[in-house]
Amino acid sequence: MAAEDKEIILLKVSGHDKIGVTAGLTAVLAAYDANILDIGQADIHDTLSLGILFEIEAGSSSAPVLKDLLFKAYELEIKVKFIPISIEDYEKWVKSQSKQRYIINILGEKLAASQLSAVTQIMSDQNLNIDSIIRLTGRTSVVEKEEYPRSCIQLSVTGEIVNKIIMTASFMEISRTLNVDISFQEDNIYRRNRRLVCFDMDSTLIQTEVIDELAELNGVGDQVRAITESAMNGEIDFNESFKKRMALLEGLSEEVLQNVAINLPITQGAHRLMKALKYYGYKTAILSGGFTYFGEYLQKELGIDYVHANQLEIKDGKLTGKYIGDIVDGQKKAEYLKAIAEKEGIHINQTIAVGDGANDLPMLNLAGLGIAFHAKPKVKESASTSISSLGLDGVLYLLGYHDRYIDMM
Repeated sequence: MAAEDKEIILLKVSGHDKIGVTAGLTAVLAAYDANILDIGQADIHDTLSLGILFEIEAGSSSAPVLKDLLFKAYELEIKVKFIPISIEDYEKWVKSQSKQRYIINILGEKLAASQLSAVTQIMSDQNLNIDSIIRLTGRTSVVEKEEYPRSCIQLSVTGEIVNKIIMTASFMEISRTLNVDISFQEDNIYRRNRRLVCFDMDSTLIQTEVIDELAELNGVGDQVRAITESAMNGEIDFNESFKKRMALLEGLSEEVLQNVAINLPITQGAHRLMKALKYYGYKTAILSGGFTYFGEYLQKELGIDYVHANQLEIKDGKLTGKYIGDIVDGQKKAEYLKAIAEKEGIHINQTIAVGDGANDLPMLNLAGLGIAFHAKPKVKESASTSISSLGLDGVLYLLGYHDRYIDMM
């Protein structure tokens, strides 16, 4: 058909969702040799919203097909509305699909209207239009209390951003004031094809700083905690702080290490995350400024592929206050991430790094996606995205996984 012989119509359908609606309507269109140009559907609480954009020959054939669609809608007990679309408007819409596309995830224990309103207002101010919204977490009961409440929706948006710096700062402010996480990613081939996930250990995979626990058991807790806090906030050099803390652990028994290892408080969502990553073929690594003694324990517990951390020197069953080999600092973490990616044949943009401290920033900035997890303010400001409201399995939502894909394993 030549363009002038075409008639384009948007069929909007609403009503109670039931089996056979799409089959019935498209059967009518098929009888008139209609072409489907686009189709989309959403279903909320068994209420259907369906759109079918179709083209038919212009002129006498359009009235009968619309009449038959009305009869079919009456039979199916649904409402239909017809909107004619000009060729000019349709072509303009097609060309607009080439605009840059982004994915925005909104995560929290629950989704409040105030959170969604604030996020979407910023998007509007930045000239971003929402193309689709899907919920990645399962529906929740309003009667039964959940042990681990979580909510995540994913928005696909298009447009030319007015000012990315202002947009990012605005998202961070909302995240802080409304207790919600907002992730912003370009919707490209790498986002859909991440293959390596690297984790910090202390205060990321586990909910403690092991060196602080060891120091407490060695009677030097306050001294080591003060040094650790300064290092994690980026106030003093990590290597310098590490040597100072190590020296204070001299004389600690290896039996104490064993007891600490078997009682490590693994972060909420870690088991669920690792099970999913393994199931879907991701490679995983611990890149830690902590100790291999505990990293290797977690490796066995969680099924992690690689561990790179600091090795304690133990003589006669006690810590010497020294270490073996190079210190794993922030730069070393980034080097290990790059080396593992090269070994596995993975592009650096297909990697993810997750951490909470200043010494994680080099790998967070190097990875295709850097996630600041329950992180210090300085780290959240520097990372590309952050998670502070959910457990580690929140990472899966940033990869686009729905709960049904996670829980089917």
